[in-house]
Amino acid sequence: MTESLRRQTLMRTIQLEAEGLNALHAALAGELGNAVLRAVDLVLAHTGRMVVTGMGKSGHIGRKIAATLASTGTPAHFVHPAEASHGDLGMIGREDVVLALSWSGEAPELADIIAFTRRFGVPLIAITSRAESALGAAADLPLLLPNMPEACPNGLAPTTSTAMQLALGDALAMCLLEARGFSPEDFRAVHPGGKLGSQLKRARDMMHGADELPLVPRTATLQEAIIEMTSRRFGVTGVIDDDRRLVGVLTDGDLRRALQGGHGMDRAVAEVMTATPLAAAPEMLAADLLRMMNEQRISSMFVLEKGMPIGILHLHDLLRIGVR
Repeated sequence: MTESLRRQTLMRTIQLEAEGLNALHAALAGELGNAVLRAVDLVLAHTGRMVVTGMGKSGHIGRKIAATLASTGTPAHFVHPAEASHGDLGMIGREDVVLALSWSGEAPELADIIAFTRRFGVPLIAITSRAESALGAAADLPLLLPNMPEACPNGLAPTTSTAMQLALGDALAMCLLEARGFSPEDFRAVHPGGKLGSQLKRARDMMHGADELPLVPRTATLQEAIIEMTSRRFGVTGVIDDDRRLVGVLTDGDLRRALQGGHGMDRAVAEVMTATPLAAAPEMLAADLLRMMNEQRISSMFVLEKGMPIGILHLHDLLRIGVR
């Protein structure tokens, strides 16, 4: 197979899957969208979990959908249909909602889960392409995917179909996320590790506290400010008024400009400081803090509460925990 033909295969695969997603997008403007909204209401009306199931490639997609649901505010887990027939049906509760995936709707391994939901009145949502299939006919709420051709040249390997299943699962999860009012703080609670966890940390979680703050009164001299600055490791000192409100900062750059301008060491720091400096609120996200520091080209930032410094952050603190 020549390189040209391989490239054509790559592009044809993506093109066919994109056409499937476009067809799904169009279907969501009609009855499929109405059905998904009813599915959202059905899930919200139940206090249990979403139990996702599927066989083969649909099962792999189902595992990802369950993980997405669980990480965005909808408790969920995956139950393998074959294992369900050997005791894992006990993982399905009366207040749960089952989401079953099968392109054809005829996967025989789903039979016991379908029967269980019918016997005990557990709501069943189906993602399938055939309303008249065993799964589609049994479901309380079938979500019918557009019948688009697979990207596989033999029309066999699940490709376009699984792309649509995954996209619809994501859409359902995002609708539920918004309906529940799932916030960045909620997201952080279930994503404490890795890059996501670091980006969702707050300024108060990372700041150096009151005992490490470099601060001088506005009446201090440059010499006193330099002593305070060098006794810490932030390359800056804050300047506060009589009410302990931050009124300015003295940076290395301010100090160099003052010395180049012929200012003596007995000059008041208030005369050479940067007034109304950029500062952070305690609840600011790490990702926003890094963006602000990069845009303003600063390496340190005070954290203020009611105008008073309660902490300080250095650029290295953000990079150390993996914020990028």
